[in-house]
Formats: sequence, C-alpha cells, structure tokens
Amino acid sequence: MLFRRPARTTAVVTLLLTTAVACGDTGALRGAGATPTATSPARLWPNMSPAASPAYDFDEADTEIVKGVTIPGDDIRKVDPIAVVRAEIAANPSDYGGSKAPYRGTAEQIGDCAKGGDRSRCPVLKPYYRDLTGDGHDDLTLGFRLLPTKMTAVRVYTVENHRLVQVMANDDAVSGVELAGHSVIIRSPSELAGYEYRVQWTWDADQKAMLLTHDEFLRTGSRKHGVRRATPAPVPAATS
Repeated sequence: MLFRRPARTTAVVTLLLTTAVACGDTGALRGAGATPTATSPARLWPNMSPAASPAYDFDEADTEIVKGVTIPGDDIRKVDPIAVVRAEIAANPSDYGGSKAPYRGTAEQIGDCAKGGDRSRCPVLKPYYRDLTGDGHDDLTLGFRLLPTKMTAVRVYTVENHRLVQVMANDDAVSGVELAGHSVIIRSPSELAGYEYRVQWTWDADQKAMLLTHDEFLRTGSRKHGVRRATPAPVPAATS
C-alpha cells in the first residue's frame, strides 16, 4: 500500500471493552489461535557477482531547463501552460513533427488551445499548482494528450534560478493522477481485469528531481469479468 491511516489504538480498545461489558463478558483476554511461524528471507545465489550497472535506463533524476518560456516575477502561476507544451514540441521534433512522428496529433491540435480555437480539441489538460518540492512555492503539474495515441504526458515543473525546470516526466496510458505530499501518483490500466499499475514519483532534495520511488501492480476489484475459464470437454454418449 502507498498510504496507511494512523492507528486509533485507544479508541478501538475502549470500544471492544464497552461491547464486552454490555454482553455480560468478564472482559478477560482470549487467545486468537495459533500464530504462523515467522520465516526469515532466504537469500538466493549468494555467490552471484553483483551487477555493476543497471540493465535499463529509468531516467532517474533527469531534469531539463525549458527554453523560451518566461516566468513573470518568478511566479509559476503566471507561466502559460500552452507555451510550456509548445516548447516541448519544438525541442523534440522527432516525437511531434512530421507525418510519421508518434505524437504528431499533439502538434497538429495545439493551435486549438489558442483563443478562437476549438477548445474541445486542445490536448492540454487543466494545470494544477502545489508545492511538491518543499521550498514554500507552488510547482506546476501539467498533463497533455499524446495524440493520436491514448497516452497522456504528465510533467512537473519548478522554478530554479529564474528558470523553468522540468523535474518529472511520465508518458503512459493514464486512468488517474493524484498529488499527495511531495509525490505524484499515477494509475494506469492493466490488460488483466481487476488490476492496475500504480507508480509514485517523489521529490528528492539531494537530486533536485522527482524520483520513481514506487512501481506497483495492484488488485483493484473483482476478477470475475474478463477471466478465461477452461471449458470442460464434452462427455461422450454411452454406447450399448
């Protein structure tokens, strides 16, 4: 679990004692049954040489200065979110420019975000502001559609030395995004019914970036829909 509610020990004990007295119980403690034997972790392949470098690049601690976007008075709320997305489009022509670019639809429809455009076609989502870095100033969490795919880009920006800095980037099929403390939690659908992917990015003051601190595959509901069940073979008819 990503979050835990604080335990209400005193209230629970009081409630149990009150219920016990009301039912005529003596209030004596009762055993809950046998406790499973604790098993220590078993270390596998102790003679294996440890890896010297990661097999995959997860873009840890990647940050990027956004060029061409001004920050009036160092106030990130005065930054134009549309201009931020336009800056990313301009900086990544292989992703957004040309008929074969994977996210060409975003570049084609960004013009609808301007005044007089068809706002229903604008790929940029509502911006959100919250202090995710702990410096006492708001940061910008921005999302935009990666068209024509069904993916969504989620970005976090902060102001550093009068410059707009991208401190988190996540591209995925997104079913929900939450802000909690200094973290961004992104939920993504799974092809397995009743489950979802959930990743959590958290601000790290030493790296001055948001790091991927949790990557989970969690059950969300019933599995009765979408589960393939083996069909029993037909029973041959009896012969005389």
